[in-house]
Amino acid sequence: MIRALPRRHKPVGLDVSLAIVNIVLLLIFFFLATGQLLNPPTEGVEISETTELPLDQLPAPILIVRDDAIWELDGVPVAPDLLGVAVAALDAPVTLHILIGREAPASALIDIMNRDALRDVEIKLVTLRRTVRP
Repeated sequence: MIRALPRRHKPVGLDVSLAIVNIVLLLIFFFLATGQLLNPPTEGVEISETTELPLDQLPAPILIVRDDAIWELDGVPVAPDLLGVAVAALDAPVTLHILIGREAPASALIDIMNRDALRDVEIKLVTLRRTVRP
């Protein structure tokens, strides 16, 4: 008589995926709660403000954009249409610094940066920090 051996049963494994999900959620809640307590929201956001500075304190060459029609390249007024000629006269390689007022729309800055005259020019934005004195 042939007797069949009983089948081996796989040992029941512990499913830890639910525990891992719970730990991750607890950590997320912990960091959200402590982040809110340690970094309370401030009343307002400080926005940079353009002020008048002597040109020797600003990087060169700098394009100061006051509005749509008044531009200055290193203190010399330049028409927006002639920007390419003025930039071409600078020593290569050119890193042009742009200073624009905080009231100016973002589209104005994007329009300046998308000009064909500035295609091969490295551009850096310049901001001035406003210091509040009591």
